[in-house]
Amino acid sequence: MDTSQQSRINPLFDFPVDLRSLIDEIPLGIIVLDMNRRIMLLNRAFESLTGFSQDEAAGVPCYHILRSKMCIKGCPALNMQQESKSVCMESDLINRDRKLIPVRVNLALLKDPDRNAVGFLETVEDMRPIMELNAQKSHAYSLAHLIGRSPQMEKIFQILPVFAQSDSSVLITGETGTGKDLAAEAIHQASNRAKGPFVKVNCGALPETLLESELFGHQKGAFTGAEENKPGRFRLAHNGTLYLTEIGDLYLPLQVKLLTFLDDKVVYPLGSAKGFQADVRVIAATHRNLDVMVKERKFREDLMFRLNVVRLHLPPLRERGDDIRLILDHFINIFTTRFRKEIHGLSKRALKILMNYSFPGNVRELRNVIEYAVNICPGGQIKFTHLPAYLSETKHHDDRSTSEAGEAYEWTASFVKSNSQQSGQKTWASLERDMIIEALVKSKGRRNKTADMLGWGRSTLWRKMKQYKIDA
Repeated sequence: MDTSQQSRINPLFDFPVDLRSLIDEIPLGIIVLDMNRRIMLLNRAFESLTGFSQDEAAGVPCYHILRSKMCIKGCPALNMQQESKSVCMESDLINRDRKLIPVRVNLALLKDPDRNAVGFLETVEDMRPIMELNAQKSHAYSLAHLIGRSPQMEKIFQILPVFAQSDSSVLITGETGTGKDLAAEAIHQASNRAKGPFVKVNCGALPETLLESELFGHQKGAFTGAEENKPGRFRLAHNGTLYLTEIGDLYLPLQVKLLTFLDDKVVYPLGSAKGFQADVRVIAATHRNLDVMVKERKFREDLMFRLNVVRLHLPPLRERGDDIRLILDHFINIFTTRFRKEIHGLSKRALKILMNYSFPGNVRELRNVIEYAVNICPGGQIKFTHLPAYLSETKHHDDRSTSEAGEAYEWTASFVKSNSQQSGQKTWASLERDMIIEALVKSKGRRNKTADMLGWGRSTLWRKMKQYKIDA
């Protein structure tokens, strides 16, 4: 179909320049459609992306050429009216070689001089280069499964590979949920022992007698129920790494045995006088303050010195600044893929709640929050209603300052005083109702700010508004 034929079909092509030559210079896939969504014109970038030429595509419905999932789920062009604004969405297409290509599509109405819709202009951007760049950036901000770009995490990423190259004992400290297990595994994977086993033991999970057998093994008949020989975790970790998590919970008698192993590298199973050499590197982790425990004589000082040859401290999430957003996006990507959902980030309100929350459970808590939200979110954006209830009930969260609380008290006290003086007959219920309405007016209906003014949580404000039949 030549340009003169196109001009008779569609006034769009009554243009003083060669439109095809113009759009060919744009490094972005472009197609022009008539009102029936037939392809009238396309540029070289679109030909390159899809594999279909201008001659092959001219006059063909766009869904036969674009072959995108949005064509199946509902083409945005079907819902566009005379005054509709342009639409931008991420989708995909299947090219002539049957390759699935991620794309970003922009669709806008084309209008004649009289402002009547005469067709559609559609741009199709190949997202593969952007996705590759994001993957490279993500890799730059991660080591093994640890993610972050805060100064504290960058320092850890620099020193962790250095620690990995030695066989010295490592003590990893940090609050619960900061990623101590991931750091231990990262050290193992970056070391010369990576091909050997990585064996984990939780020192607080078993009683003393069972833990000793679990660590050092036992001989048949060593105690009641020992019906056969059992290799301990030290033997299983031979030529690899033994990771002792929650080392602060290790019983004092076992601390002596562990210290003996660290000194001579010989393991004596229960019920055996014969030991064996175990080539094992020990990494220990704890959320407890071992220095305090040593002073309280709950942990041996000499064992702490032997474990603390190399020390790695993982900071809590609340001290890592923008890492919260980075980790948050990472978990959204993981769980949307796992649960096969189309979720595109968070609403402003949900994001604000998460960014202002102190996360006492650190990265583990953030992971659980996002897994919950993705589970119950049907699609689109994660909203604040998809977050666990405790996040919205505890605002103001753990970081509400004393001055903010004081301001709320002063405002409430001032209101009660002035209104009770005006009408001594008012009940507390009517006074409280008026106070809520006044706060809503001053905050212009914003419930977060209203709750702050009153010194309440959002759930308390919502409950009282319902009680007093306040609709705002």
